[in-house]
Amino acid sequence: MPLTVHQFPCLADNYGFLALDEASGLAACIDTPESGAILRELKALGWRLELILNTHWHPDHAGGNADVQAATGAKIVGPAEVTRISPVDREVRGGDFVMLGETRFEVIETGGHTLGHIAYHDADDAIAFVGDTLFALGCGRLFEGKPDQMWSSLQRLAALPDETTVYCAHEYTASNARFALSVDDSPALKARAEAVFAARERGQPTVPTTIALEKATNPFLRAPALAGRVGAAGRADHEAFAAVRAAKDLFKG
Repeated sequence: MPLTVHQFPCLADNYGFLALDEASGLAACIDTPESGAILRELKALGWRLELILNTHWHPDHAGGNADVQAATGAKIVGPAEVTRISPVDREVRGGDFVMLGETRFEVIETGGHTLGHIAYHDADDAIAFVGDTLFALGCGRLFEGKPDQMWSSLQRLAALPDETTVYCAHEYTASNARFALSVDDSPALKARAEAVFAARERGQPTVPTTIALEKATNPFLRAPALAGRVGAAGRADHEAFAAVRAAKDLFKG
């Protein structure tokens, strides 16, 4: 039976995600950006929370762990780095598997934004929860990792099947699109950017996305093809990525 995902806004620009394993009736929340919003959505849905699946330690992802666990009894699963701000019932790393009823999540190592960042991939339902590693038309800042680490992490996600639905944690797509247009003039990107701007004007979310769409239009996944436009012609792929990331960090548009 399928995994049902319920998405809702949290904080200023986060998304919260609740995932229900239809076979067992057990639910998980992916990260805990805002405990009050998560508990309200759970109550409205009538779902029973079994797991909290953290992607990394940042407060807008794990800061609600204690309150959500206290209210629901859910077990906290996440990388070891989460213990910086919250106890963890089970520490996981790349290559591990987490079961939610009959749904199996593979843990994918996606360090770079933080050193121990992970993603959760449900292959049967072609769903990935990627935290702050990959965004619609963007990627996370390198607060702790190096460009080669982040490039490798992005390549692991890009290797997922094209049809994979990608749930990223923030609504950054319009600003990401403005930057992307500054380094890439492909027709596919222009068309996508127009659709993104129109959706945001209507107040509609631009998340989730897909692996196929990101490979076609995301400048961070397309970095080697854009190397000449960011002063990295002839350099290694991870160096081209580093140049694109540096350009985004300085972008004011």
